[in-house]
Amino acid sequence: MPHRYFPHSQEDIASMLETCGVKSLDDLYADVPEQLKFKGTYNVPSEMSEHEVRKFFNTLGKKNTSFDTILAGAGFYDHQAPAAIGSLISRSEFLTAYTPYQPEISQGTLQYIFEYQSMMASLTGMEVSNASMYDGATAAAEAMMMAVASGRKKNRVLVSATVAPAVKSVVKTYAKYHGITVDEIPATIGGTTSLADMEQMLATGDVAGVIVATPNFYGILEDYTGVADMCHKVKALLIMHCIAGDLASVKSPGEWGADIAVGDAQSLGIPLSFGGPYLGFLCAKKALMRKMPGRIVGATKDSEGRRTFVLTLQAREQHIRREKATSNICSNQGLMALYVTIYMSLLGVKGLQETVNAGVAGAHWLCDQLTSTGKFNMTYPDSVFLNEFCLTVTTGTCIEKFMTEAAASGILAGVRLEDDRLMIAVTETASRESLEKLVEIAQNL
Repeated sequence: MPHRYFPHSQEDIASMLETCGVKSLDDLYADVPEQLKFKGTYNVPSEMSEHEVRKFFNTLGKKNTSFDTILAGAGFYDHQAPAAIGSLISRSEFLTAYTPYQPEISQGTLQYIFEYQSMMASLTGMEVSNASMYDGATAAAEAMMMAVASGRKKNRVLVSATVAPAVKSVVKTYAKYHGITVDEIPATIGGTTSLADMEQMLATGDVAGVIVATPNFYGILEDYTGVADMCHKVKALLIMHCIAGDLASVKSPGEWGADIAVGDAQSLGIPLSFGGPYLGFLCAKKALMRKMPGRIVGATKDSEGRRTFVLTLQAREQHIRREKATSNICSNQGLMALYVTIYMSLLGVKGLQETVNAGVAGAHWLCDQLTSTGKFNMTYPDSVFLNEFCLTVTTGTCIEKFMTEAAASGILAGVRLEDDRLMIAVTETASRESLEKLVEIAQNL
């Protein structure tokens, strides 16, 4: 018999397994290495009162390691957020768990979606924005499918090797089940996209879209001069995967001539929260609007001349004929869209730029100090970076010891890419005192 809290009978489970094409639950995890599988029994009591449950999980939560300074990035960053956001997102006219089908009673929801779209379009330099996507990786996958849908039967997409590995993985997973071929554009020894290889790969004439990143996974700001023309010459779309917060101070996808801009908006104040929930954004040229997943809210006036908001564009299939929908994006990320809308409203353009600049100043100071110790070299010494950079340890330097001692001082000292490589990101949350402490640890290795 199944557990009393599990709703599925053995017949239900057998039916689902048959649909999946496997014989047992163990078969579903056949690709997971045996050493990673838990073989013991779970220490879960049979029953608890509500008070006991809360106490139990609070005790578990205290086992988590917390850091005073987080210098890990790789696409997700530790930022300050105004305390007012928590109160504002809880207001009854905004807070909802459902799609605004009826505009007359959903004005608060429609308003913040409209403002979100307006701000994201401005930030990315694009003409339209949807609201919204699960995360930056799935937004890139949706953009890939938009390119193929617009590509006149072309089903091949190129992805730069400098795009984040997690994003590439999700894109390839979506592609596999949509009959799309994904080829990777090699990177140069300088950690940037090989434009020569890109041009050669585009010459086949069967490419629907190209995905590149700014900044790229290694924190490098690549020069994409002429890339849009290169893509458009063979009728391929240029898709740029971006870190939303950085766009306040760098050249936007629109300025580069991109057709679609995607990425994760977590950098707009959303807490790290052990991996989510986050927010994917997708902005595009107006000509691609009807290929976009999700919905678009517009502003108009009611019968009395008052400003009001309506759902201007939404795919009917998303509500009724779901199997024909462009995407299953609906209301799940509404709260996160509201969060970043309030964040951007409170900071404004100047505040967003100051936030980026603080990270840039801290990152360049730290990079200079760490390399001057003789324990690290810049992995890509000729690169232009914003607030994130890669270091390679010199002979005799132990990354593991460096990170362990940093952790003991309350510092998460970056993301370890390989045995001898470390990627560090600095935001406005990192104090000079913490950065100086990290330099001191490096000096004493």
